[in-house]
Amino acid sequence: MTNFNPSVFGDAPISFTWNVVRGDTASIRIDFLENDEATTFDTSGWIYTSSTYDYRGDIIDELEVTHGDGYAVITATPDLTSAWGEGYGGVVAELAFDLEILINGGTRIWTPIIGTINVIGDVSMGSL
Repeated sequence: MTNFNPSVFGDAPISFTWNVVRGDTASIRIDFLENDEATTFDTSGWIYTSSTYDYRGDIIDELEVTHGDGYAVITATPDLTSAWGEGYGGVVAELAFDLEILINGGTRIWTPIIGTINVIGDVSMGSL
């Protein structure tokens, strides 16, 4: 496992795939830990933003980001996810996403997370 921290800004962001069912709420939590993997970073004053990008439609959607001491939670809400992809197959869309953080009053930009959202088709279309 590689450790990432703000002293290594821009150095090899973590990349992963996030599976989201179209029309659902989906959240992921990102913890910022010291090298001991137990102590949280002091994230006070950090400003977070997260977006998705749909290659096919050239559309950028802003995701919700909430945060606490040493962590951030990225949430894709149903009003966004219901518009992602078409059809009823397995993966109906692939979107790029990232988490960007402004540190030191916005003088330093850090992108620790970058990845792909696989949108899985919802057959029920939120009919519950």
